[in-house]
Amino acid sequence: MITKPVARDILRIAVAQLNPTVGDIAGNLAKAREARADAARQGADIVLFTELFIAGYPPEDLVLKPAFAAACERAVQEFAAETADGGPGVIIGTPLTRNSGTHNSVIIADGGSIIAERYKLDLPNYGEFDEKRVFQSGPDMPGPINYRGVRLGVPICEDIWGDLGVCETLAESGAEILLVPNGSPYYRGKVDVRHQVVIKQVIETGLPLIYANQLGGQDELVFDGASFAISAEKTLAFQMSQFEEAVAVTTWRRDGDGWECVDGPMSKIPEREEADYRACMLGLRDYVNKNGFRNVVLGMSGGIDSAICAALAVDALGEERVHAVMMPYRYTSGESLKDAEDCARALGCRYDIVPIHEPVEGFMHALTQIFEGTQEGITEENLQSRARGTILMAISNKFGSMVVTTGNKSEMSVGYATLYGDMNGGFNPIKDLYKMQVYALARWRNGTVPPGAFGPSGEVIAQNIIDKAPSAELRENQTDQDSLPPYPALDDILECLVENEMGVDDIVKRGHDRDLVHRIEHLLYIAEYKRRQAAPGVKITKKNFGRDRRYPITNRFRDRN
Repeated sequence: MITKPVARDILRIAVAQLNPTVGDIAGNLAKAREARADAARQGADIVLFTELFIAGYPPEDLVLKPAFAAACERAVQEFAAETADGGPGVIIGTPLTRNSGTHNSVIIADGGSIIAERYKLDLPNYGEFDEKRVFQSGPDMPGPINYRGVRLGVPICEDIWGDLGVCETLAESGAEILLVPNGSPYYRGKVDVRHQVVIKQVIETGLPLIYANQLGGQDELVFDGASFAISAEKTLAFQMSQFEEAVAVTTWRRDGDGWECVDGPMSKIPEREEADYRACMLGLRDYVNKNGFRNVVLGMSGGIDSAICAALAVDALGEERVHAVMMPYRYTSGESLKDAEDCARALGCRYDIVPIHEPVEGFMHALTQIFEGTQEGITEENLQSRARGTILMAISNKFGSMVVTTGNKSEMSVGYATLYGDMNGGFNPIKDLYKMQVYALARWRNGTVPPGAFGPSGEVIAQNIIDKAPSAELRENQTDQDSLPPYPALDDILECLVENEMGVDDIVKRGHDRDLVHRIEHLLYIAEYKRRQAAPGVKITKKNFGRDRRYPITNRFRDRN
């Protein structure tokens, strides 16, 4: 069949900003078909999908399994054959195994066949990326592809971030527009970073660049979409929404020797608190749904961390899929009991009270002989936390509910958490949020219902929860500040140490006490063994624990110069 011709000076490019699932080749192919049909209805000439779309991104060591790579290639060949219907062609990402190795690739298909393949040249190997482990770099610099009379350059993600000159080579060899499939994860302020990277390439090449980005949660990573284009004049040509699936058809018109975008969406990008909250919500929703959990359960203490996690869970999944459990002991205040119940009622989720007096006293009784002659202390306090963790895991086992872990980054940094207790669980939506950021998100959520949320409007986290002094309530009149500095100071020190890798002298210059900085640095290092056993959680900052920050557990270094 003859391919439908494109108008001489018009090219309609659809950007498919979709949410694939790693390893679900059939499901991802079905999504691609649906998107192509949608784009065809909108009059598109070509559909640009995101990086490794058919496999899901990042596939990690799945790529090392020959059967997986072969199944991905069969899927894109099948998809390519479907372009014989005269509709839009496609650019779609897939792993491809060739004589030169297994590559992070795209195929370009039109008229029922694959007309070109392109391989990623610059493989990222930093932070959350580990592509050199599983892929080989493309053997040659890519050239442009003649698509219906228009020469398209198709660099892949890192090819526009690094210094290998991929975009310049494409421009020098005749490319007219750069179409870039990406798998760029979220961190705070990432949209502006992407814009600057693209503007740099536009300046160097003089070509407009379309940046198509994946959407969805994949383990710790959240891909936020926010696909866009920068024109040859270095202005924003179009901007797609963040955290939302969409297929947007953009119209490009030849203007002299170049192309300009004459029609496309111009969505508003959320501000800081909204973006962080929606990233946590999307990450939790996809982790639960993609892993097949029916519902979730969490401990409801009456504190800020469990309250924000409950709000995120209801927003992500709906009230009927969230079960909050208060587990009081002798040190649990009446205020906490009221705050926990008020929060659960405001959110509309199921709420139960399971006292832990009997299990804790049972543990104490069983250990009486071994503990004889010792004084009560942290060990006995941790028995309370571990009793709660056991109860939540029992509910999880009985009803198939995933336990949501509720520890924030400040606590996880300094080890203010109990292994096999409050650290129990399958996923932690606030793992990469410092304590003061948790408070900021709680205030924001009380005033706004995020798009796509299932939760109610109005105050869902009582002001008293936000205002009262945080406490684990493991002993009489306990507050976090008994053993930790005030959270604004703690968070600043931790951000200096973790995100910025600053030395002690430079942190002290910010106004912090030297002995305190030394103490926090020590706590950070000795808590590494706990963090290695923690549940995964959404990446929000530039350096989260796990994928980004990989410190040894056995480590005697301390900055004492």
